Amino acid sequence: MVVVSYFSRHDVVACLSSVPAASIQNPPVLVVNNAPTDDLQPVLEPFPTATLLDPGANLGYGRAVNYAVSQLDPATEWILVTNPDVEFGPGSIDELLAVATSDERIGVVGPRITNDDGTIYPSARDLPSLTVGAGHAVLHRVWPENPWSKRYLKADRSKTPGSEPLQSGWLSGACLLVRRSAFEQIGGFDDRFFMYFEDVDLGERLGLAGWKVLYVPSASVHHAGGTSTRDHSAAMLQAHHHSAYLYLAKRYHRWYQLPVRVAVRAGLAARAAASSLRSS
Repeated sequence: MVVVSYFSRHDVVACLSSVPAASIQNPPVLVVNNAPTDDLQPVLEPFPTATLLDPGANLGYGRAVNYAVSQLDPATEWILVTNPDVEFGPGSIDELLAVATSDERIGVVGPRITNDDGTIYPSARDLPSLTVGAGHAVLHRVWPENPWSKRYLKADRSKTPGSEPLQSGWLSGACLLVRRSAFEQIGGFDDRFFMYFEDVDLGERLGLAGWKVLYVPSASVHHAGGTSTRDHSAAMLQAHHHSAYLYLAKRYHRWYQLPVRVAVRAGLAARAAASSLRSS
């Protein structure tokens, strides 16, 4: 199990405290401290299976996970990746593992994620097309009802009724159980994504490599939501724009798609300017 913390000591305690009821296996935990000035060691002392990894810098989310995976026991076959502000429901980890091991072509599974108000977090979606992805990335904050965002949100698998696993394009990186061999086959998270879109990119690359990406609503976790980022909205918006552009530029990288990349970059810059004006 890998937890990436950024000034999230209280959340880490709640997260790790929920694990025993979620799994009979008591998995070892690697906690990556992305905030070097936050002393996490004292809060981890009550958890004997937890090991603190301190890289000495903020690596970003995906790179921190990659770093932790490189430190795992070579015999580890499945990697549970989670935000520190996730609390696991009873039996949820075991349920994820049961589904994941039911088919050798399953590369990653993700649970149903609920918000503080009990609503379901949109944690499983189709991969965005060029027009839908670009339109949503550029316009969602300034024009929430735009048609591209509506199509993007309509592709939300987590709103599908029932408890059967569903094939998805990508799963939220807030909580994932990924097959280690699949993760390593595709090179893990692309660490060029400091935060945001690393989960979309991971899901796409797993799918292209022939692995199944499954949403498992029968496993449920609670996500307090953004406690490590909520006080850094300007920086987070900048990171989101950078990652949105990087994802679309990776996907549409051919020379004749240059006008698309230029248009997306310009649109994201305009969106950033509009957000800055609203907040000033």
